[in-house]
Amino acid sequence: MKSNDLILIVSAPSGAGKTTLIERLRKELRMRFVVSHTTRAQRATEANGSDYHFVDDSTFKTMVMKDEFAEWARVHGSFYGTSLAEIAYVSHMHTGTILDVDWQGARQIKARIPDAVSVFVVPPSMRELERRLTARGTETSESLKTRIGAAAEEMKHYAMYDYVVVNENLGEAYEALSSIAVAETCRTRKRSQACESIIRGDEIK
Repeated sequence: MKSNDLILIVSAPSGAGKTTLIERLRKELRMRFVVSHTTRAQRATEANGSDYHFVDDSTFKTMVMKDEFAEWARVHGSFYGTSLAEIAYVSHMHTGTILDVDWQGARQIKARIPDAVSVFVVPPSMRELERRLTARGTETSESLKTRIGAAAEEMKHYAMYDYVVVNENLGEAYEALSSIAVAETCRTRKRSQACESIIRGDEIK
């Protein structure tokens, strides 16, 4: 019964704590992360194939033409996308699959994979979000204003998600997110095969 075919979409405005929550899911629930493709320049601290699949514009556009992406978008002049092959590769490991995408990507993926479960992580207030972003020490006053504005726009799409997690306390937010992940793997349609095997007298491992 350890098989986990869950595809979990997690979205959030920058500063809501999504990355930390996803890393904990990967560590504690052994869920696997789908690596996206991008055309932006690789940073010194990033590893190709681990952080992103770094490709050139021509390769990315060819993949778009071949309908190889579950979702893709152009952000700040660079392309980003989640390939269907990458989702299939991770899903076949039966450990649970995590996709980190924005609301537009989540909508595209849900259209292609209706059984995917979507969660939107939000801060307890815009004031707290501003405090967190400021604490990073990486934002100028102008970029901070831009991020806050973008967060407000993104949060308008909360209703399209299956679940909303408010990250006021990181531990409580993780408990909520992990509970969603565990509960979704116990849905009847996901356990029907196991139940039929038990009825037949088979041993389920």
